[in-house]
Amino acid sequence: MDGTLLSGTTASLQIARHLGSTRELVELEAGFAVGAIDTRAFAAAIHELWRDLTPSVVAAAFAGSPWLTGIREACADIRERGERSVVITMSPDFFARHLLELGFDDVVASRFPPPPFLEPLDPANILTPRDKVRIVQDMCERYGLSPVQCVAYGDSMSDAPLFRRLTRTVAVNADHHLADLAALSYRGDNLAEAYALGRALLTRDPS
Repeated sequence: MDGTLLSGTTASLQIARHLGSTRELVELEAGFAVGAIDTRAFAAAIHELWRDLTPSVVAAAFAGSPWLTGIREACADIRERGERSVVITMSPDFFARHLLELGFDDVVASRFPPPPFLEPLDPANILTPRDKVRIVQDMCERYGLSPVQCVAYGDSMSDAPLFRRLTRTVAVNADHHLADLAALSYRGDNLAEAYALGRALLTRDPS
């Protein structure tokens, strides 16, 4: 989601802007980028930082975020074909689940207590990059699919484990680290165009 569906930003940064905690969030994201903290430490920090978060703030942050165009069109085409669109993100579920409103069939995200945070955070509910592979494997089993029937889209090295496992992958506005792992790369602001590349991959020999 972050960087792939959201253009040049993250869910956490969008929420931080609404709460006036941008400086703290930028510091956390910088620490995560260099590996100083992992996804669970990051989640624990924002759980503590955002004690005043409410569902209305989350909804406003989601509505005001710079989403790629073409999301609804891509999701609609997938559904009309009898296929499923799934977002797998390490970002908080209280933000990511709003993507269902845009037409995605499933959203799997790091699970937080509902805001405002009156309950403790369970670190076991926070996803890691390796979890993306596990989740795709579980979904393939659930829907009777093979990995070669899946197309993955991503933008950062958190998608690398999944891109190394699947053969049909599209890097979306990614740097060369992920682009070098992808079957195809897309740069632009329209998900429908990236999706068209993914459909083309489905016509290729997966070997």
